[in-house]
Amino acid sequence: MKTLIRNGVIFDTASLDFNGEGTIVIEDGRIVSVGDDVPGEADQDIDARGQYVLPGFIDAHVHLRIATMNFAKLAAWTEVQFGIAMARLARETLERGFTTVRDTGGELSGLIRAIRDGDIDGPNIVHSSHMISQTGGHGDVEGGARQVPDCACQMRHTAMGIVADGADAVRKTARHVLREGADFLKIHVSGGVASPSDPLDCVQYTKDEVAAAVQEARNRKTYVAAHAYTPDAITMAVENGVHSIEHGNLIDANAANAMKARGAVMVPTLVTYQAMAEVGEMLGLPAVNIEKNKLVLEEGLKAVGIAKDAGVALGFGTDLLGEAQPWQNREFAIRAQAESARDILHAMYVVNPTLCRMEGEIGTLTTGAHGDVVISKVNPLDNIAALAEPATALSTVIKGGKTVWAADT
Repeated sequence: MKTLIRNGVIFDTASLDFNGEGTIVIEDGRIVSVGDDVPGEADQDIDARGQYVLPGFIDAHVHLRIATMNFAKLAAWTEVQFGIAMARLARETLERGFTTVRDTGGELSGLIRAIRDGDIDGPNIVHSSHMISQTGGHGDVEGGARQVPDCACQMRHTAMGIVADGADAVRKTARHVLREGADFLKIHVSGGVASPSDPLDCVQYTKDEVAAAVQEARNRKTYVAAHAYTPDAITMAVENGVHSIEHGNLIDANAANAMKARGAVMVPTLVTYQAMAEVGEMLGLPAVNIEKNKLVLEEGLKAVGIAKDAGVALGFGTDLLGEAQPWQNREFAIRAQAESARDILHAMYVVNPTLCRMEGEIGTLTTGAHGDVVISKVNPLDNIAALAEPATALSTVIKGGKTVWAADT
């Protein structure tokens, strides 16, 4: 299949600027040329005159497996129900312009296979598969009483995560998750908002447990991402080799400096806290989780500033759960309160591809890259907050050279 995108103003990731009008040619899912007009016919010919042509959006923190915010309902679903819900979320994610996502927790092999085989439409998915958590940690999502295990080698699991205690159990779990095909590992080193039994400010895992996961990831030429809010948890994680800190709302200057010294990346996810505050109760989010959400909601923008002041590389993520996932594009408007448009686009188009380990393939409109394109009616350098409303800001979303959403359809 051959697609031409003519006359649009093309975004250049290297300069983080628009470099004038041109034509993009996509064949068999990849960009084959960018520049002057190309004669000849194409299967799809799009006139983008007066519009702005950007690489497909990239979200570095999603949870397609957590397909509802009603956790009691989630725990009772069958795999058929999960599949139906995840397929819908994948399609809607793509229609909002996000052609690549980094999923940070949940078993997705069937969804990924269905997208790859063309059974459903969805974004490119880079994933951590099952999250790894200590007993009572952020990834220990089962409610109610549980039998006391006979030894640390007994590991409970759900479709979301695996509970592993002790360095040897973490090592075995890491090897299992990598065997499943995970692109990176996800662990939890502090309490969380959405989990039922862990205080938000607790430190989870020990340095030996973290180091075990990091070593296994390095052996497979990948890295560990860690859910973390507090300075102590962030510092412990990066000092023991964790590469990306997810969220980081309660970071302080010392923890930010520790991240910078070790080249660690932080992925803020600000929109999820607003969504949980506004619609969580209505959608069945338990009261204990709503209370924890209040503690981090007001600290998000401040955390972005602290990390930026220390020179920490920032990615772009959302972390929205279930019914709140349509808020995904609102992250642009929230981040615009603390960062320039170029900073936000740098996070999405430069930092996120490194986290996805897809540099040169996504986040760029250059020869050889995926033919993933968003055509915008607005110049995001002038008003990036406008991208918060994709139905009005965007005209076309293309994945692999195929139009998957257009404003007039």
